[in-house]
Amino acid sequence: MGLTESPIRIKSFEFACEIVIYCDKLKENKDFELASQLLKSGTSIGANTREAQRGVSKKDFKNKFGIAIKEADETIYWLEILEATGRKVPKEMKNKCEELIRILVAIIKNS
Repeated sequence: MGLTESPIRIKSFEFACEIVIYCDKLKENKDFELASQLLKSGTSIGANTREAQRGVSKKDFKNKFGIAIKEADETIYWLEILEATGRKVPKEMKNKCEELIRILVAIIKNS
């Protein structure tokens, strides 16, 4: 399986695209700061995943995946803030982010 076919790479890319679209909707409602925070953390998951797969060492590989986990956790935090303040957050978005965390943890444990 090539890097472009990696399940974590595909899932994190698709998630990032969903985050971009959702953040555009937030900006339409003038939620610029929250959209900015969510956009940074939500797209960073895939960026770090991609970077990890080009890691120069096993330590670098694990480190980048660890950063991706932190970014995913931060993304869940922003989604929870949005929910708690009355914004409509797509239910599947949080579930998909939690799934990414589970996959990332498994990758680190098995590498």
